[in-house]
Order: sequence, then C-alpha cells, then structure tokens
Amino acid sequence: MPVSHLFRHTTIVATLLPGLLLTLMACNSGSTVQPQIPLAAVNELLVLTDQQNASLRFDNGAVYHKGGVRGLIVVRQNASTYLAFDRNCPYQPQDTCARVFISQLIQLHDPCCQSRFSFTGQPQGGPATLPLRRYNTALSGNNLTITN
Repeated sequence: MPVSHLFRHTTIVATLLPGLLLTLMACNSGSTVQPQIPLAAVNELLVLTDQQNASLRFDNGAVYHKGGVRGLIVVRQNASTYLAFDRNCPYQPQDTCARVFISQLIQLHDPCCQSRFSFTGQPQGGPATLPLRRYNTALSGNNLTITN
C-alpha cells in the first residue's frame, strides 16, 4: 500500500475515533448506576450440626447468620458446596429496608424494592441488576467458615 493511502487511512481513523468514543460514553451516561454495598469485615464460623443450621443438611437449604452489612444468608448447594451472601440488597443498599429474606425456600427476596434473587445470588426480577455480594466459604468437617 502506498504511503499516501496509509496516511489517509490513519487520518480517517484518528478523526473518527474521538467521536466514536464520545458517542459510546454518551450512551452509558444515561444508565442507572447502583451504589455499592458498604464493605464489612466477615469472619464467621457456622457449625453445621447445630440445630439452628438444620436447613443446611439438605440441598437448597438456607439459613440466616450474623455478619456482613445486614446479616448473611447461607445456602447449601450440595454436601460439599455452600454459598454465603450479604443480606444487603444491591439495589439502593443505603435504604434501611434493603434487606434480603429467604422466601418460601425457593428464592431470595427483598420486600422493600421487590427484587428477587436465585439461590446462587443472581437477580431474577425487580429493579436489582447486580447479584448479591458473595463471601468466601470453606468447609472443614462440620465447620463452615465464611470470610471476605
């Protein structure tokens, strides 16, 4: 390709690129940004054999536990996999009523904003578009450690 063609293509790209970037940024400027859930140190121990954790003896069982910003929800996926989520709803988390509850053991639900979440923490309805904040879990015998 002759140098003059290369120069012309480079000039066209250099001229169009800033306009394209501004257009893309303008498209995102109208999007709703959800505030972040505040950070909280989490270092909790659940003893799975305790009676208050009896629901965690079955797949898709869930219990409340202390910790996090507004408390934790712990879900058993199977005998070796547990998930732990903050109960603070990611949609308008600063609202005092933004708390997720276990709803009929089929989903997680925030009655304040009507957001619904799966037992994997993913949004399934309502205005929330972000998943629940998930914490690390480690199983050792009958002890489940939850940390961040």
